[in-house]
Amino acid sequence: MSDGLLKALQNPALYDHPVTGFKLIQTHISWILLTGEYAYKIKKPMDFGFLDFTTLASRQFYCEEELRLNRRTAPDIYLGVVPVNGPAEAPSLGPLNEASDLRAGSEQGQVHEPHPEHEKATGEVIEYAVKMRQFDPEATLDALLDDPDALAVKLDHLALQVADFHQHQATPVAATSSLGTAAEVWAPVKQNFDQIRPLLSDAQELKQLDQLESWAECSYQCLQEMLTSRHKDGFVRECHGDMHFGNVTLIDGNPTLFDCIEFNEGFRWVDVINDLAFLLMDLDDRGLCELSARTRNQYLEQTGDYAGLRLLRFYKAYRAMVRCKIALFTMGAPGLPESVLQEERQKYQRYMGLAERYMNVPSCFLMIMHGVSGTGKSTISSHLLQHLKAVRVRSDVERKRLHGLQPLANSHSNLDGGIYTNNASEQTYDALATHADSVLRAGYPVILDATFLQTKHRQQMQALAEQHGVPFIVVDCQASQDVVEQRIETRQAAGNDAAEADVDVMHRQLETQDPLTPEECMHVVGVTGNDFPALDKLAQQLAEKLGAGY
Repeated sequence: MSDGLLKALQNPALYDHPVTGFKLIQTHISWILLTGEYAYKIKKPMDFGFLDFTTLASRQFYCEEELRLNRRTAPDIYLGVVPVNGPAEAPSLGPLNEASDLRAGSEQGQVHEPHPEHEKATGEVIEYAVKMRQFDPEATLDALLDDPDALAVKLDHLALQVADFHQHQATPVAATSSLGTAAEVWAPVKQNFDQIRPLLSDAQELKQLDQLESWAECSYQCLQEMLTSRHKDGFVRECHGDMHFGNVTLIDGNPTLFDCIEFNEGFRWVDVINDLAFLLMDLDDRGLCELSARTRNQYLEQTGDYAGLRLLRFYKAYRAMVRCKIALFTMGAPGLPESVLQEERQKYQRYMGLAERYMNVPSCFLMIMHGVSGTGKSTISSHLLQHLKAVRVRSDVERKRLHGLQPLANSHSNLDGGIYTNNASEQTYDALATHADSVLRAGYPVILDATFLQTKHRQQMQALAEQHGVPFIVVDCQASQDVVEQRIETRQAAGNDAAEADVDVMHRQLETQDPLTPEECMHVVGVTGNDFPALDKLAQQLAEKLGAGY
């Protein structure tokens, strides 16, 4: 596209809406024309191998793909595709195509001809643009970096959105498709190393790269069977593909994911854990490891995909290595000032160090919460999982998952009926043990949030800890009767927690609980009093004793 067309498009008379001014933004693959209330994104006629926008038909197709894909997570931003009619010196804008399912039902990998509606304008349509609602480029998650409490809340919301997107909007890959197969997973991982190596000359850096490649190849061999089974079981889906801070904006204060990868199927048809890994890696890179653990936990609690944790370090290392490669590629551009070269060199070293840390398996442990309803187990465990970078599994959530209920759904069960029968409780504790086993096998510490009032359930988890050779900890939560009752009543009135236990249930628990045995008391960390203690201090003590990591 000529500079003349870009200039000619900066004419307010062309638009069917008020224009407050024009600003042109360039990326390496697009021009974005800002008009005030709306933005128009035009694809550059480039061929980088991993994308090809060289023909008008391909640019139309990928504009329509961008609309279809991004409307899944940002329907209020992506408004339609606009044909630009010639001549370039005096263009006009055609009718807005607002269809959100332009490619619904299309075959994966299929090449499409120009949209039939615009074939009538053969010889007149010279370009296509994605029309978007303009938003403040500063209103992103980056703007909250100085307010960790506010950022944590937004990340909680984002984690739930991503979980819902993966489960209900991202289409599973066809069983016969090669997209997302084990071989397709390994190819870009191997390519990273092959493309980085010629760009390095330092012997220590080359040795570091060799060690990472050896670890990645060994990990892939160990994970190959799991990668194949997850492809078969529907965990490879049409995901976002580029889920990092820069692609999350705040619309009316709500985190909104945009700019999905439309130009390369292989980059977005990935395992859902691979998609999540980019966001978590980005948090780790920013030194927000505790928020990374919290976000990871929110996602897993919603999806129940604890088995997928086994893939997470492999995918996070892959995402970090992509950033390493981009930093080196940027350094190779001619004419860069020394300050930019130094900045990109630091990026390379930072991401390489992060990828290297993902090779290390942190100290693991199995921790159970203990206490009747209302003693603060979930609040305390929420704090501990963040500081200890652990994965928490809640009985209240897993019990409902076993019965096909969402975490906040009301089961309307009686005291000993519905989802709270003895049989249902046994199934719930078995599910906790299964998930804990998956988490520990993946190399992560685990916290089980349940009452654990019966000795047999505590012994079940202690035996699992011994089987894995990891420390076993019991966090005994106590509070006065009036405080417990008040907390339960407040929680029930709010209706924003998975727990359903009322005061009657709590009294029954007090009557029927098995006391901790002297042997169990050797593993107990007590949390007592009517007010929560300094949880930071408790977390720090446990972290020093148990270790914490990625």
